[in-house]
Amino acid sequence: MTASPPAQRLTLFDLPLDIVSLEQTLNILGGWMFHAPRAPHTVVTLNPEFIVQSRTQPDFVRAMQQADLVTADGVGIVYAARQLTGTEVPRAPGMDIVRGLMARHGKELRVYFLGAKPGVAEQAAQNAAKEYGIQVAGVHHGYFGPDEDQRVAELIAAAQPHLLLTCMGGGRQEIFNQYWRQVLNVPVTIGCGGVIDVLAGTAQLAPEWTRKMGVEFVWRIASDRKRWGRAPKLAQFVQMVQAEKRRK
Repeated sequence: MTASPPAQRLTLFDLPLDIVSLEQTLNILGGWMFHAPRAPHTVVTLNPEFIVQSRTQPDFVRAMQQADLVTADGVGIVYAARQLTGTEVPRAPGMDIVRGLMARHGKELRVYFLGAKPGVAEQAAQNAAKEYGIQVAGVHHGYFGPDEDQRVAELIAAAQPHLLLTCMGGGRQEIFNQYWRQVLNVPVTIGCGGVIDVLAGTAQLAPEWTRKMGVEFVWRIASDRKRWGRAPKLAQFVQMVQAEKRRK
């Protein structure tokens, strides 16, 4: 394993993107957790919505620019990298990273579950411990405001996890991870959206065939009315890519 990030990093809309496969990602994060002096690292799983959202959120932009590793979460990012840089970037989605780390490290891995509604993180932690044998370092719901950030960060630091799953929605989770990284002092902190809900069984993972084709976001939007509001952002992202391609 290696504790070093990949040498190749692209820039999409002023945001970094590492050319790194899922297997390489797991190796890098494993190195940070177990084969290097304890130091905080943040991971971003970049998707089209993050890029659209970041246009109006400078704090979000800074959090992603300062991340130690930025992977391509969805097919939209692969498409943008191909269109704007001519580079084929492999995907390393958040759900696959989390499951891969748990499966690979099992009982030696201490995980803190942060996010979702009260009670959901507890269920996710129980399910993960049963399936992968991981140690549960702690749990905390995601329904707290910025005025409580320091308290929560200090709770997590005291638990000394190897891995922190921050699932509080795009922007909020990345800003929290980056701003409090020194207090947290967690070897790997990753913003991973709905992963806790999936692990808890309160949200359904997209079918395997959609994930292999890289179109699971279409399935999610079509199958859940709550996600219908995301469709305009995806359309806006495609327009952004095409406009940037013409400009270049």
